[in-house]
Parts: sequence; C-alpha cells; structure tokens
Amino acid sequence: MYYNSIIETIGDTPLVKLNKVAEGIKGTVLVKVEYFNPGNSVKDRMAIKMIEDAERAGVLKPGGTIIEGTSGNTGMGLALAACAKGYRCIFTMADKQSQEKIDILRAVGAEVHVCPTNVAPEDPRSYYSVARKLNEEIPNSFYPNQYDNMSNTAAHYETTGPEIWKQTEQKITHFAAGVGTGGTICGTSKYLKEQNPNIVSVGIDTYGSVFKKYKETGVFDENEVYPYLTEGIGEDILPKNVDFDMIDTFVKVTDKDSAIMTRRLAREEGLFIGWSCGAAVYGALEYARENLKEDDLMIIILPDHGTRYLNKIYNDEWMRAHGFLEQRSFATARNIIDRKNGSDKLVTIEKGCKVVDAINKITKEGISQIPVTDGDNIVGSLTDSKILTQLIDTPDIKEKPIEEFMDKPFTFVGMDNTVDVLSSLINKDNQALMVRDEENQIHIITQADLLMAMAN
Repeated sequence: MYYNSIIETIGDTPLVKLNKVAEGIKGTVLVKVEYFNPGNSVKDRMAIKMIEDAERAGVLKPGGTIIEGTSGNTGMGLALAACAKGYRCIFTMADKQSQEKIDILRAVGAEVHVCPTNVAPEDPRSYYSVARKLNEEIPNSFYPNQYDNMSNTAAHYETTGPEIWKQTEQKITHFAAGVGTGGTICGTSKYLKEQNPNIVSVGIDTYGSVFKKYKETGVFDENEVYPYLTEGIGEDILPKNVDFDMIDTFVKVTDKDSAIMTRRLAREEGLFIGWSCGAAVYGALEYARENLKEDDLMIIILPDHGTRYLNKIYNDEWMRAHGFLEQRSFATARNIIDRKNGSDKLVTIEKGCKVVDAINKITKEGISQIPVTDGDNIVGSLTDSKILTQLIDTPDIKEKPIEEFMDKPFTFVGMDNTVDVLSSLINKDNQALMVRDEENQIHIITQADLLMAMAN
C-alpha cells in the first residue's frame, strides 16, 4: 500500500494516556497527539479542507497563490497542500513566532513576511492586514482566512470529532483544547455533542486574550488585551470559527505555567510537543482536578511538535531569561499592588498639556514616568530621561504639547504575572508596566516596585 501524496496521510492520530503529570486526578486523561500528521500539527486537517473547498468553489485556480496570516502551523499545512497541488504560498506571521516556524515554512518553498506583534488587528502593519493587502494586489491569489473560513470548523467536525468518538468507544465525557481560530475545539465539540449532549467542552485561553471574558459576560473588553508570549492560542479578535455555544467553560493559563508544563510533558511523558500543548494540558488538568470523577474520560488536543520551539521552550538560556526555568516562588503583580495598599493612585497627564506641565508634575510627584491620556484612554507615556534628552537637544520644547514627544503607552500585563516575567518585559523601550485590577482601576509597576518585590 502507498499514498499518492503526503496530504493523504493526514488524520487518524493516536490517543496516549497521561500518567505522571496527571497523578492524583480522578478519571482518565488522554491526549490526541496531532504531531503525527505530516506537517506535525492539527492544522493540517483544516488547511487541506480550506484548499479543497476553495477548489470546488472555483475560488482557487491552477497556478494560483495561497496567501495566509499564520502562527506557523496552518502555513505548514497549506504549504504541504501547495506542494502536492502545485500552488505558490505567501505567509504573514507575527514577530513573536519562533524562528523555527519561519525557517520550516521557507524550507517547504513558502515566502514569509514577518510583521509586528504589538499592533491592533486593523493596523496596516498587522499580519492580518498585510495578508489581505497582498491578496488584493496579487492576481489569481486566494486568502483562506483561517479565522473566518468555516471550512476550518468543518474539517474537525468531519475528522477529529469522529476519530475521538470511535477511539474512545463512545466513552468520552470531557474534551479540552486551546482556543485560537476556534475551528479545532468548535468543530470537534459540535460533532461530539451531537453524539452525547452531556460531553463537557473546556476551552483553554491565555492571559492577554479576550475569549474567557467574552464567554462569561458577552462583552468584548479591550482591556483584556495585552501582549503575551504563548504562541497558537488566544486572540485579540473574535474569529467566526469561535462558536461560544460549543465551549462550556474557559480556563486561563499563564505563559510560565504553559512553558513549564510543555517541558514536563517532554521529560516525564516522552511527548515532545509545542508551547500551546503545554497550555492545553495545564489548563485541562486544572479543570480536571476539581471536576473529573472516577469514571470520566477527558481528551486533550496536543496541536503540534516541539521542533517549532527549540530556541524558545527547549532552550535553557531563553527560559531562564524569561524567568520560566527558576523554580522559586515569585511575587505577582497582584502582590505588588496589594502591598501598596491604595497608596499608588495613578498619576497621569493629558496629551494636550505642555511639556513644562509634565516636568512640573513629575517633579512634584517624585516619579520617573507618567502615562499620557486622552480622556479616559491611555494613549502614550513620558519618562524623565526622555524629557531631559529632548530639553538638552531643543530647550524651547517646554511650551509644546506633550503628544508631539510622547512614546507609546506602557505595556499592560495581567494581575497574576510573576515578578520574574514582569521584569523580562521592562526594557529601555518600555520602562514601566500597567495593570488593570478587577475594579477596573489602573496601576503602574516600575522597576523600583520590582526590585522591592524581589528583595522581600
């Protein structure tokens, strides 16, 4: 027996029991290991489905170009399909993605455009916008748009769901997966719930993403959005493939917990998997500890392979630099704010004020940096060192408006990020951090705050 092309080998991935990392949990926890797909990820399934549906619809024609925004894995699936079918591929990626992902895509013949991470989705520099622009400019091109293309969900409804139902002999009680584009969890859940409506679907989200808050409140809260490191889960948009009716509950996971669990799975279970896999397992096990019973059977999707993360998760120096390798217990942003006990009322200044006003306020308050506002919105930042440099170069700027000289706003972070993670986010271009608490109050965390927390 042989296959006519590599894309015919997609699917029928195995289930493997978790042992050491699931100790103490009632019930049985299995993982569906999607790196057995030819492109080493779950995205192979939806990539070929989107291409073949486009061919049938006449949208993708012979000799055409496939253009997509991807975190890497969808691009790999599309590239394999393009190799087998004779298409050209162009992919846009955010610059937080690992170099391995970029190199792998280029190795299979794709052209890759790397775009900035920390810009709004509608910003012309975002990898969403660049992909759409290339699609408009290049004749005979096809933009699959995995976020809103319902072939994504359909692929998992047609393959992943039926496989799990058959492999578990219809005994599955809980299903868990990371949520990014939404196709994997929603397509699989739809099929499984049609077979047994009592199956519980658990979505794993990351801090800095909007999904959990939106599920629980129906509100798209932009204040939930801030930079995070984990690749492949979470979003700052609501893709059409995310059907919240198919997800019963969400669990949020930090970058650090995800990273550490990823390494544990390799070391203790022999599963050499990617970062979002660690996030999925950590979040699913958090849910399982409180909710699984002896006879329950949970299936967790492991989306991809560890080769995408050799210079990140599996690199001790990178892990140590981000505070993920150290095992000591660190204080969190929440601890820092609680320790201030309300004494850290946020000092801000309006963008229309003069530079001299900022100097006076910084001097009076005894602070080194100040957020710049436009009404209720934080739109920029100023530091004493930046003002001093500007004054030395151009003394007459004192009467000019702040908005002409301000830097971008300080980065927002989550309340439960630890000091080691927070310290990795402070640098010469971002000299403080912002935190929004449960009462919607904004707090600032400075290098001095981090030093004090480390000393205690």
